Amino acid sequence: MARGLAVKDADGNLPTDDAVLDLSNPETVKWYQEKLGGLFQLGVSAIKADFGEAAPVTGVYASGASGFTEHNLYPLRYNKAVYDATMEYRGEGVIWGRSAWAGSQRYPLHWGGDCENNDMGMLSSLRGGLSFGASGFSYWSHDVGGFVRESTEELYNRWTFMGIFTSHMRCHGQPPKEPWAFSKEFCDSFRHMLELRYRLMPYIMAQSVLCSQQGLPLLRAMFIQCPEDETCAAMEDQYFFGEDILVAPLFEAVDTRRVYLPAGSWVELGTGKVYEGERWHRVQATVYPGLAFVKAGAVLPMAEAALTTDDIDWAGVKYVSFSDGKAPAHGWTFCPETHGAEPIPADAPTVSCGEIDW
Repeated sequence: MARGLAVKDADGNLPTDDAVLDLSNPETVKWYQEKLGGLFQLGVSAIKADFGEAAPVTGVYASGASGFTEHNLYPLRYNKAVYDATMEYRGEGVIWGRSAWAGSQRYPLHWGGDCENNDMGMLSSLRGGLSFGASGFSYWSHDVGGFVRESTEELYNRWTFMGIFTSHMRCHGQPPKEPWAFSKEFCDSFRHMLELRYRLMPYIMAQSVLCSQQGLPLLRAMFIQCPEDETCAAMEDQYFFGEDILVAPLFEAVDTRRVYLPAGSWVELGTGKVYEGERWHRVQATVYPGLAFVKAGAVLPMAEAALTTDDIDWAGVKYVSFSDGKAPAHGWTFCPETHGAEPIPADAPTVSCGEIDW
């Protein structure tokens, strides 16, 4: 306040109960980044850029722009300040941002904020994420299990399945959130799904690289992947995770749901059952508390399950074929040496998805 780094109103007073940093002022940005620098020096890896949507419309800003303009620009300035500080101190730019504005896709990552702990909260989170992706953002996730109240075990289990098919994943909200605070059955299911996520990390990394290069979201609304299919135009309860995985979470306490599969053949992940596309199917979830399908012909790079990404054995990645005997093989893998995505060689040895212990 003494240095004039907070937003004030026309009378020179605080327009809100809290002091909101005036990030349109370069001196404020420098001061704030120095504060973050102290945290990085203590060993912090990344900063959660929480809030960002409450810049006062009635405020007077150093830029001279209107409060309306600065209210919208605020999360962009905020994301950039945290990202640049992270780059300076850590050598890599990763934030965990809640609010965004046009251009914030340059400063990943973002998540959906405080969601309700119910079926509609889960569905609305996905709807928001797919809209966010259609706005030019490649990376987005949500608070698995919901945020505002303690998660019920049944909802948390279904929500975890949706969580493993996001660019980045966090279980966050009112405690308890630790899986071991719930039943043994839940803990076993949670571990089972997390192992699948770590096994899919070579696919996730490769698809993330492609998304950055192509400007596409990793969580992809159906119409983005299938623009000619009118049935996909308004879908909000299933999505593509990269090019080759179609995810259909369970948004109610049931074990079956209707799923629409686009043109081609689709192999259910976990069971190997093949379904024909351009039609609706009612499918029962068996192996996981949700459904996922792999496009026939896709070859997914998969690793052995690991406790952390640092422990992944990249030299031991397997190429898992989801073949229907008709569709040509295709796929991308992640190269840890170049941090790039490379086509899986046509002559690469593959294993059938039927040989994998899901």
